[in-house]
Amino acid sequence: MQLGQYPAPGHVVAHVSDPHLLAGGARQYGVIDTEARLRLALTRLSRLDAPPQALVFTGDLADKAEPAAYARLRELVEPAAADLGAAVVWVMGNHDERAAYARGLFGSDATEQDAAQDRVHEVAGLRIVSLDTSVPGYHHGELTDDQLAWLADVLAVPAPHGTLLALHHPPIPIPMMPAAAVIELLDQHRLAEVITGTDVRCILGGHLHYSTYSTFAGIPVSVASATCYTSDPAPVERFVSGVDGHQAITMVHLYDDRIVHTVVPVDEAPEVSGFPADVGAQIEALTREQRRDLVSRKDSPLYTGELDAPGHT
Repeated sequence: MQLGQYPAPGHVVAHVSDPHLLAGGARQYGVIDTEARLRLALTRLSRLDAPPQALVFTGDLADKAEPAAYARLRELVEPAAADLGAAVVWVMGNHDERAAYARGLFGSDATEQDAAQDRVHEVAGLRIVSLDTSVPGYHHGELTDDQLAWLADVLAVPAPHGTLLALHHPPIPIPMMPAAAVIELLDQHRLAEVITGTDVRCILGGHLHYSTYSTFAGIPVSVASATCYTSDPAPVERFVSGVDGHQAITMVHLYDDRIVHTVVPVDEAPEVSGFPADVGAQIEALTREQRRDLVSRKDSPLYTGELDAPGHT
């Protein structure tokens, strides 16, 4: 449905982060049902008019890197992605462990500590690079010389519709949660040197547990919130505060010349106004002038209550 001046986006990507799944239905901090939160996110995705072509999970997939948690993650996500017709892009996080991640999600062995889990995915001409910023035994992020050389080789040839770079540790300042700067991505200038002048259109990150945006090397950066618990960026008398609320995912709509990011809450809230779905078809059937007169004019029957639309609240 095109009601305005822009056509439909060329690509749609769902950016999901930090599910922190636990084995056996265990609750994070004894409170958070991480599986239930992930289910809510997947349900939200199933309702979209324009389904995503890829689900990108930017790290901390399993809270304790338990093999059973990775198995359960696949059981939840892969059928949902298949129903959507979407590819699944996994990204390593600081809570993930390379051996368990590689074996559980890809059926491959990564027993060496330096076996970085970097992969390239192609989705209808859009290249999505999953870059492993994890450091075995630590929570901060780093990229090795070998990884940066590999990335430079990948980006040497542009993709038809450009590249999304997905990593866990976002290369941005963190003014709303300074404590997280201790476990940020180190030596970010080295990554900037590799991606400057390439076809990287956007960087997707996680790690912070709240939505935030910036630029890096002139490239937009979008950080998705978490589906488990979130970080309160304005806590009262707390250095760091994780809360059970505000969980969200981010929808990424890619156009030829721009990208639009939309934060979608995982949980639902009470509706206070709205119209039923079939009104959309009625609006679309009008001419552009009729549509503008009905929807834009302040004294339109749509707003005065004269329009009889069953289900209107």
